[in-house]
Amino acid sequence: MTASPTPTEDGLMPRPAGSATLVEALNHAACGDKGYNFYDARGRLREVLPYRELKPLAEATARRLRALGLAPGDRVAIALDTEAAFPVVFFGCRYAGLVPVALPMPAHLGSHRAYVEQLRGLVQACDAALVVAGSGVEGFVTEALEELPEVTSYSPAELAAVAEDGAPLPAPGPDDVAYMQFTSGSTRFSQGAVITERAVLSNLRGTIEHGLRITPSDRCASWLPFYHDMGLVGFLLTPVVALMSVDFLKPRDFGVRPLQWLKIISNNRCTIAFGPPFGYDLCRRRVRGSQLEGLDLSCWRVAGVGAEMIRPAVLAEFAAQLAPAGFDARAFVAAYGLAEASLAVAFAPLGHGIEAMRVDADALTDEAMVVPLRKAGGRTLELVDCGHVLHGHEVVIRNDDGEAMEDHHIGRVTVRGPSLMREYFRAPEATGEALLPGGWLDTGDLGCMVKGHLIITGRRKDLIIVNGRNILPQDLEYLMETRLETRSGDASAFAVPGPDGGDQVVLVLQCRTQAADERASLVKRVQHLVYEHSGVHCEVDLVPPQTLPRTSSGKLSRSAARKDYLQRVQRGDAPTSILPPPAESAAGAA
Repeated sequence: MTASPTPTEDGLMPRPAGSATLVEALNHAACGDKGYNFYDARGRLREVLPYRELKPLAEATARRLRALGLAPGDRVAIALDTEAAFPVVFFGCRYAGLVPVALPMPAHLGSHRAYVEQLRGLVQACDAALVVAGSGVEGFVTEALEELPEVTSYSPAELAAVAEDGAPLPAPGPDDVAYMQFTSGSTRFSQGAVITERAVLSNLRGTIEHGLRITPSDRCASWLPFYHDMGLVGFLLTPVVALMSVDFLKPRDFGVRPLQWLKIISNNRCTIAFGPPFGYDLCRRRVRGSQLEGLDLSCWRVAGVGAEMIRPAVLAEFAAQLAPAGFDARAFVAAYGLAEASLAVAFAPLGHGIEAMRVDADALTDEAMVVPLRKAGGRTLELVDCGHVLHGHEVVIRNDDGEAMEDHHIGRVTVRGPSLMREYFRAPEATGEALLPGGWLDTGDLGCMVKGHLIITGRRKDLIIVNGRNILPQDLEYLMETRLETRSGDASAFAVPGPDGGDQVVLVLQCRTQAADERASLVKRVQHLVYEHSGVHCEVDLVPPQTLPRTSSGKLSRSAARKDYLQRVQRGDAPTSILPPPAESAAGAA
């Protein structure tokens, strides 16, 4: 591997007819000098992997995998961090006709048992024939495979020592499975979305040519994990097809020093970088004004935002804080997508920044409609415009009977197009629920269309219904972040069965104080705010910092928080009584 970063431009142009498979795309990209660059938390270049070096390394890996007796279609689980070994094994699988499956890295310390159980469950779920594990997780993988003796594991070094099979490698076709992507599992157990070569190449072409209008002079920067669809498809695969160099930072290193992400963008003149809202919020909170000296972010033309509900206020604060470094708020591009659609479903227009609708909160909760404020002094919410649907795809909003709904009416978001998954791996019931007649995918999300633009309002299974009122849990969580001294990600709202058989609102809040009087005051304030905002009573559960569960992609997992809460209720470790609303709240609501 070379010792200097790969160039932004090398003169190689995309193939006029495009590529039919990822292998074809890499074969063409290997004719140039661009590639992957891996940096550490201090911004030092650790590894460089040009595509022209990746190709022979991947081919050799493919022959070694074949030598181990793996047959085309077998699954290979990859438990590797953001390092050069990952693309080598991933593309090695594709050259061998195997199906790569990225496994998550440990989320945080203290989760040893949970992580081992997660690994074991995912290896079983994809029926992996082999696991390739990095040095940081080898012990976890060994422990996870103790109950799966039929599955073996190799480190990248051990795999590199295997003698190569001399037989010709197969040529993957467009209808072959390109990879399996586990869903984040934020609202249900993670499923393995089976994505074909045709599907992912269709999604990549739509993103490159229409969504982001990528050119060979663009360059990417990413800290997103490879086991998440935005990290894998967006920043491992897109650069190969679009002929871009990309600069990587490990997710954990970004979490410790988010400034390094900004420095990489500035130093390497990166033009495209994406992140979920909590990533931008982390930068906003961790990066001080004095640290912006010397940064020039004027090159950043696409600051993509997706993967969770977008709060315009957080991004506005980020933009204002980084404006002295040349960041332009018009670079923000809202995006909507999901693993079951390969990745992207919709992109907001380029160069316009975040465009949000301030809508009538009562109409949204009572009538499931997104409309402007109807009366002065009424409650409002901001919903972000996710833009037009990806070229070649279509979105229809449906009611529970499957009927198409008109603009402004909130319903189930369904999408149809060439990027959709083939199925959930060996899960016919889940597949039948997601893939509808006529080639439609039920995304599980709620939203509406307004003048051809998609607006997402939340997850259908997360929706809380109290006395006929639709309450979005993310609104209650955001209420805590803006009205209390809590940080982004400190609150999780969900519903549990109430004494009358309906939904009962529970709000779990990470709390740093141990003083009894301060905790009691906080509970009352939270209940006051929720009643004032939504007209419902809520149970407040205070937990220690860093205890709210998250998905592999870093999003809060309301389903896991709900499960944990109910288990603690059974043990008597969580509050269960609902306090009456404060008198002033009731009077104010009336």
